[in-house]
This record gives sequence, C-alpha cells and structure tokens, in this order.
Amino acid sequence: MSAAPSKSRLGRGLGGLIAAAKPVVTPPTAPAAATSAASHAASPAPAPAPATPGYQEIPVHLVEPSPYQARREIPPEQLSELAESIRAEGLLQPIVVRKTGEKFQLIAGERRWRAFQQLKIKAIPARIVEASNASSAALGLIENLQREGLNPIEEAHGYASLIRDFDLTQENAAERVGKGRASVANSLRLLALDAEIQGYVAKNLLSVGHAKVLLGVEDAAQRMVLARRIIEEGLSVRVTEKLAASAKSGGNTGAPATHRATALTPKDAATVAGIEKKLTSHLGARVALMHTPKKGKIVIEYRGNEDLQRLLEKLGVEA
Repeated sequence: MSAAPSKSRLGRGLGGLIAAAKPVVTPPTAPAAATSAASHAASPAPAPAPATPGYQEIPVHLVEPSPYQARREIPPEQLSELAESIRAEGLLQPIVVRKTGEKFQLIAGERRWRAFQQLKIKAIPARIVEASNASSAALGLIENLQREGLNPIEEAHGYASLIRDFDLTQENAAERVGKGRASVANSLRLLALDAEIQGYVAKNLLSVGHAKVLLGVEDAAQRMVLARRIIEEGLSVRVTEKLAASAKSGGNTGAPATHRATALTPKDAATVAGIEKKLTSHLGARVALMHTPKKGKIVIEYRGNEDLQRLLEKLGVEA
C-alpha cells in the first residue's frame, strides 16, 4: 500500500487499494459483473459462464464478517432498500474477501452480503484477494468511508482499531487510509467524550463541530448539561462556543436547574437503547430517544418527502 496519494477525498481510492492486493486466481464458476437476484432465486446453481478474471461466485454461508469492521450498526431500512435494489437490478459491485481456512472473510461489502442473506440467495459474486490483517482492516475502513459512510464515532473507532490492533502511529494509520494525520487525530479526540455524548454524535443529534466545542469543557457535569441543551434548543456551534467559554471562566452553561441531569446509569442506558431498537424496527427508520427522569424527546429520521409520508401513514397521522 505504498502508492502515492491521489487527489481524492481519502487520498487513494478503494479500487486502487484493492487492485494493489494480490488476487487469488481461481477458476470462475459464474458471471461476476452483474448478477441478477431473480436468476439466483430461480436457479441456485447457475451453469458456468465467462467471467472477469479474479472474480467468482462463492457460497454466502461460507462468508464471515471482518473482526475489524468499524460499522457498529446497519439501519434496517437501508438494508431493505439495498436488498430490493439487488432483487430488481442484480449486484453491480462484487464483494471483496480473503480466504481463511475453508471460509472467506469479508474485506469490503458487508451490506451487500447481508442483503444477499436477507434475500436468501445462496451464492454471491466476490473478488478473492490475499491481504494481511492490517491491509484487510484498512481496506474495510476505506470501503465504509468512501461508499457506505460511517458516522463520526464509528470512523474514530475505525482509526483507533488500526492503531491499537496493528501497533501503528497516527501517521501510519493516516497513510494506510490516505488521510491527513491531523484529520485522524481530530477524529480520535471524539472518543474522549462521555459515552452518552458520543451516542448523540453517532445519531447526528450533535455535529462534529458541537463535539469539538464540548471537548473543551473540562467539567463532566457542565459538558453533559451543555450537550443536552444544544439538542433541546437547537443551539448553533457559535452559541455553543460562547456558553463553553462562559463555563471555562467560572460561569455556567445558562441551562435552567431542571436541566442539570447526570448521565444515564448503565441500566437506564440499556433500557433506552432497547426502546430505540424496537422503535427503529417498527418504523423502519432510525430513532433516537433522549431521556431524563422528568422529560425527554424522540427524534425520528426520514429521507425525503416520500419517506416522511410513509412514516406519517405508519403513525396514523394525516398530512
């Protein structure tokens, strides 16, 4: 992975990194460029046909997720959308795996693999390459950053994993994924935030800009109060900076006394997480539950007018 960085957002693209990995040459068993889900359903074992060298179909049940996967969760609605797309149009981009004994370990394409599981398709097009643990972890992280997107906390955990698991410096990790060292360092700083605030950032209830300001508030209680106030009142980063400066100078965040709640206990946090999971599953949309003993808020994400209309119908509300 010594190629010079290009001008892409992440320095070097996922395609270039995969191309640099040594492909495992095996006789192809089925077409790999674009596989129709419908044809798989009709014929689980298609007849051999010409395929792109280095690609072949492998049994879905022999594929295992990567232990270095940075993504913590895949929203059910996104997985369903991808599955329907594959059902209608076929798989346009094969997954990338490496051989591990009798099975295959994912390097890139976990959402595609899970969509095939959901569709109950028995084989999936894959490119099999030889890659070290460090290369596999870096490729998987880049796949998520470039194609499928990670929330800021997942991204930070991805960098932390590269550094921790493979004894890399921040600079080495940055080179692996083609990003600047300062960018990686700033991302890793987010992991110094309280777990509850990290959760707000992961759910896009707080921006990275807000998070950076909160990192400058040393008092944990003031930091938590300010984080909750940002969400409840929709405060801008600029206003948050002023309140944080006031806290540093010995003032307070300006939050009413009733807002001075402590962080959730582990038991309450687990309960809240369980409710969020049930609501997300029921509504088919990501749901965030902000809970305190006296008040709370439920935030439901949606994508565009059609998704909003779907949610309104699900909730029995007329637009």
